[in-house]
Amino acid sequence: MNTPSTPTAPHSPTLVLHHLEQSRSQRVLWLLEEMGLPYELKTYARQRGNRLAPPELKAVHPLGKSPVLVHGSEVVAESAAILEYLAETFAERAQGDLAQLVPAPGTPEHRRCRFWLHYAEGSLMPWLLMKLVFQMLPRQPMPFFVRPLVQPIVHYICQQVQLKLIDPNLQRALPFIEQELAQRPWFAGEHLSLADFQMSYPIEAALTRLGGPPSSASKKWPHLHAWLERVHARAAYQRALAKGGPVMW
Repeated sequence: MNTPSTPTAPHSPTLVLHHLEQSRSQRVLWLLEEMGLPYELKTYARQRGNRLAPPELKAVHPLGKSPVLVHGSEVVAESAAILEYLAETFAERAQGDLAQLVPAPGTPEHRRCRFWLHYAEGSLMPWLLMKLVFQMLPRQPMPFFVRPLVQPIVHYICQQVQLKLIDPNLQRALPFIEQELAQRPWFAGEHLSLADFQMSYPIEAALTRLGGPPSSASKKWPHLHAWLERVHARAAYQRALAKGGPVMW
């Protein structure tokens, strides 16, 4: 005679974050830690030489990019979409100082939060990525017999593109961000919101690539640095850093 099995309680699907080292994925990892959500972390190393994501990520999402969040049958790509998915799906976890993770619709805080969610990738990151690319191009290997002729030309072109196109746009962006943070401690207002998670990576990138020596950069952008210090001081951010590794490369 078979003994009937004891029914088990239904389990919610496991959250799996596909995390590329030294990438935008770090901000999703930070939110997972802040919300105290159980999750599985799958970390991928960048390819040697070109620093791109490995081909294995294409098995997770057709674009082969990171971050990607898998939750049961749901596969969510793009940082802002993942952040919003977590905030909506696990709204009950947004308590304490996370209560304004998504500010109330119709408020100035909500409008600012939405603006920064779009601004981070739509306006700021393209220039930061171009800055990185044009800094790296002159250092790429080339045949030794053409190097003396070609390398100075490549260096000059990259320098001019940065000087005349990239840097002017970034030099407008940072004063704008500094001015906004001079008015409030967090990007949306008085409380931490999704905007801060989304802006964390481009701010790290901007201060790394444009800030110069830390002492001079902190004097030039004091409110920006104060915001970043508040982020770094959070226990959840430190846990995310310990699990995901350094943010910048």
